[in-house]
Amino acid sequence: MQASSAPVSVKKKLVIMGKSGAGKTSMRSLIFSNYTANDTRRLGATIDVEHSTVQFMGDLNLNIWDCGGQHKYLDNYLNEQKENIFGNVEVLIYVFDLETTNRESEYKLYDECLHNLEAYSRDAKVYCLVHKIDKVAEDQKEATVESYRRALAKRSELFQPGVYGTSIWDHTLYRA
Repeated sequence: MQASSAPVSVKKKLVIMGKSGAGKTSMRSLIFSNYTANDTRRLGATIDVEHSTVQFMGDLNLNIWDCGGQHKYLDNYLNEQKENIFGNVEVLIYVFDLETTNRESEYKLYDECLHNLEAYSRDAKVYCLVHKIDKVAEDQKEATVESYRRALAKRSELFQPGVYGTSIWDHTLYRA
C-alpha cells in the first residue's frame, strides 16, 4: 500500500490576551477577517474565549484564541483554566492599551500570563503590542514604545518579547 503524499496540515495555537477594551478583537478582525478599521467599531466585548482557525501560508492553520479581557474572565484564565488556555501555545500576543490609567495593573496581568506560559508552554514566542499608538504625538511614539520595551525586558528572563507600537488606523499592525 502506498503512503499518501498529501501535505500535512500544521496547527499552531496563538493566544491573544490583554485587558478589556485594549483592541484585541479589533486587531484579529482586521488581520484575519478582512474588516476595515471602521468596521471594528461595531464589535462588542468578547465573551470568554472566541476560537477561530485560519489557514495561513498554505498548510499552516492558526488556532486563534481571542481571550475576553473582563476581570471575571481573566481571573478564570489565570486560575481555573490556566492549563487549557496556556497549554501548547506557540505564540502569545499580549496587547497593552496605551489609554490605560493603570499601567502597573497591566504589567501585573502580563506577569501572570508569563508565569502560566512558563509552566505550560516554555517554548512559546511572546509579542507585546503597545496598542492605540495613533493617540500619541508623532515625535513621542518611539520613546513610548521604548519605555514599554525596557519595562517588559525586566519582567521576563525566559521570554524575550518583541515589542511593537500598533494601531488599527495605519500600517503599524501589519509591520508588527
